[in-house]
Amino acid sequence: MAKTATITTPRLKALYKETFVKELQAELGLSNVNEVPKLEKIIVSVGIGKNKDDKRHYEVVRNTVTKITGQSPVDRMAKKSIAGFKIRAGMNRVGLSVTLREARMYEFLDRLVNVSLPRVRDFHGVSKKAFDKSGNYNLGVVEQSIFPELTFEETQLVHGLQITFVIKNGGQEASKALLIKFGMPFEKEGGVR
Repeated sequence: MAKTATITTPRLKALYKETFVKELQAELGLSNVNEVPKLEKIIVSVGIGKNKDDKRHYEVVRNTVTKITGQSPVDRMAKKSIAGFKIRAGMNRVGLSVTLREARMYEFLDRLVNVSLPRVRDFHGVSKKAFDKSGNYNLGVVEQSIFPELTFEETQLVHGLQITFVIKNGGQEASKALLIKFGMPFEKEGGVR
């Protein structure tokens, strides 16, 4: 007999389908269930910039992003020339990025909100002002040591990350309501939680 693997649905995905959709539809006053904001993808990116020629730095960043996301990153090319950084248009390895979708996306979001962000020193919540006009949310992480997947040795070379939450059907308020449902710890009024 062949064994069949059981696939479990990520916790946040199940919560979204079972409860968050109905709650958001009622809260936002939407007539159609298809108008409810939905997390489409999460993009994790790291710019290498001035360390573009240092192979050790590149390998450390690549290793870090792979361990944090569970997916191998893609090299990014420079779109335009920047003389101050000695970067020419078309130059490879100026950054790395990973696009997370479906199960990996929800698992990453769950770990970020419940494990990693609470580990930030003097944490008062994430900014409410980081939404763009389309309702996507951008979160900058100053150092990668907040992620428990990394060992002490892997955090010796400090670098930051940019995390973009791409949200479908979301204006700024709708996207914020969705991220609050997922447990995103926004800062309170006055900056104190």
